[in-house]
Amino acid sequence: MKYASQHFAILGAGRSGLGAARLARLHGAKVTVFDEDEKAKPVEDFKYVLGQAARDLVVKPGDFDLVIISPGLDEHWPLPTRFTAAGVPLVGETEFGFNLTDMPMVAITGTNGKSTCTELVAALFNGCGMKSIPCGNHGTSLSEVVASGERYDVLAVEISSFQLETIRKFRAKASLWLNFAPDHLDRYPGMAEYFAAKSRIFENCTESDVAIVRAGESVSSGKAKRWTFSAYGAEADCRYANGRFYHASQEIGSAANLSIRGKHNMENVLAALMAGKVYGLEFGAMLRALAGYQVPRHRCELIRTLEDREYINDSKATNLHALEACLRSQERPIVLIAGGKDKQLDYTPLRAELKGQVRAMVFIGEIAPQLEKTFGDLLPCRRGKGMAEAVSLAKQLSQPGDAIILSPGTSSFDMFNGYGQRGDAFREAVLSLS
Repeated sequence: MKYASQHFAILGAGRSGLGAARLARLHGAKVTVFDEDEKAKPVEDFKYVLGQAARDLVVKPGDFDLVIISPGLDEHWPLPTRFTAAGVPLVGETEFGFNLTDMPMVAITGTNGKSTCTELVAALFNGCGMKSIPCGNHGTSLSEVVASGERYDVLAVEISSFQLETIRKFRAKASLWLNFAPDHLDRYPGMAEYFAAKSRIFENCTESDVAIVRAGESVSSGKAKRWTFSAYGAEADCRYANGRFYHASQEIGSAANLSIRGKHNMENVLAALMAGKVYGLEFGAMLRALAGYQVPRHRCELIRTLEDREYINDSKATNLHALEACLRSQERPIVLIAGGKDKQLDYTPLRAELKGQVRAMVFIGEIAPQLEKTFGDLLPCRRGKGMAEAVSLAKQLSQPGDAIILSPGTSSFDMFNGYGQRGDAFREAVLSLS
């Protein structure tokens, strides 16, 4: 066995850590799992050091042969540095899994849209007869997949900046860069450090690999061939415009049969299509495969089309940034249902996003009076006492060709137990329309 008689430290008792522990043991290593969280509990028959015992740990040279760190931990935090200070080599869980498999991969990173794109990539390959699974930062860790012994034709690997911090050899035949925006500044000193971590996705690429990058992004793709995509009018190798997809100026298909909506999601589709092209798939077959993909609930989810009006559930938009992204992604005029818990947010900057695209607004929840004052001079506004009344009012204010969208821009706890229940109430109200 590859690691027979070696002793590995696994940092983190969550899914990634336990996946790495299983994989290490499968290859002959003795493993000990460490986690400083007082709530962490043993769930498998590994040796555990948890809570205060982990915080008090003293590591001596020779105690361990390797330390494997979960992505939620920073390698510069006290627990990992106790091992590295004792001369123990450190590797990330994703890198560890990568080093123990020869399965081909598509790697996906970006500030927004990673999970959706990862699911699209897996659905695309599966629909075209190539066995795939979404994994990495998406549900199942890479080490879990490798440890399972299951063989896949292509892995769709979502990879976060946290995972990219600790790669050494990781690379994929197709690596996708979806976008970059401010985030995780609780982990990084500034934007430059966050950008540098994400940029490592292309660090080990060779001339035979392909970097699939959103047009206009400033990231370097290293030695890889660079293919670009855009749904917002930029020059690119693959484009989306007016409901159609194009590659090198040739139309390759329509979005009409896709359940997914919004320009931002069309960019996810473009990136997935280009990943499939790297592996030799045909555009027509890929689009047919994606017709069966169901968008995650409550995320720009098309509920139904009735009288040429699309009803879209974006209940997961619990902040203004998510609401703005939803509005920018739409191609139809909008009647917007917004509101919920009053979190003392300033909605005034949203006024600029509404002009020319939002036809009318319907407000719900405790923040409804404030929203009516903020937007009432700009366009028609109404208040709904509950979700059913809000949907009915939105239909009255709409015209054929419009999208009626629930994108609240705040949390739901004034009326519901979460965004899921709020989205379900919207769905029920929409399906009750005749």
